[in-house]
Amino acid sequence: MGDPIVYIVDDDCSVRAALEDLLTSVGLKVSTFGSAKEFLAYPLEEAPGCLVLDVRMPGQSGMDFHRQMIEMGIGLPVVFITGHGDIAMSVEAMKNGAIEFLTKPFRDQSLLDAIHKGIEKDRERRQSQAIASALQARWASLTAGEQDVTRLVVQGLLNKQIAAQLNISEITVKVRRGHAMRKMQAGSLAELVKITEKLGL
Repeated sequence: MGDPIVYIVDDDCSVRAALEDLLTSVGLKVSTFGSAKEFLAYPLEEAPGCLVLDVRMPGQSGMDFHRQMIEMGIGLPVVFITGHGDIAMSVEAMKNGAIEFLTKPFRDQSLLDAIHKGIEKDRERRQSQAIASALQARWASLTAGEQDVTRLVVQGLLNKQIAAQLNISEITVKVRRGHAMRKMQAGSLAELVKITEKLGL
């Protein structure tokens, strides 16, 4: 994973420049955009990040773009900034998962705190996704027979019961169960149960 990056989307170039100066002064990597369209055309980096988004912009507003991001599955945490915010807007933004809703003029430290919180949240999200992908890959490495046995094992069935249900021998159940435990990297039945729960099986 690369160094954390902050994306800034604001149609006012003087605001973009001021924010970029502030963030680079504390050692953060920054990419700035004049519109949501520009931001979408840019390939996001494989690094934890945070998006600082202006609420009012010509064309698509920040609020509309945030809703679009959710629909598109862009999980980047958002910090809203605005010169004309109201309570209803900030409530909607927070309901949609925004980290913070800052009304100009805001303290530099308030923005930095919100950004650091966003980066940390994104780092956790990426780690969770990586773990989930690794578990999915392990599950996919099992044969169909091993998956069938695993599903019944975690339901608490005995080898004899599994053999009867799948119409196979007990020896076959033991072999498939052993292979499944090894491929799923589960040291015990309890561990295997936890893994299958995480996979939603």
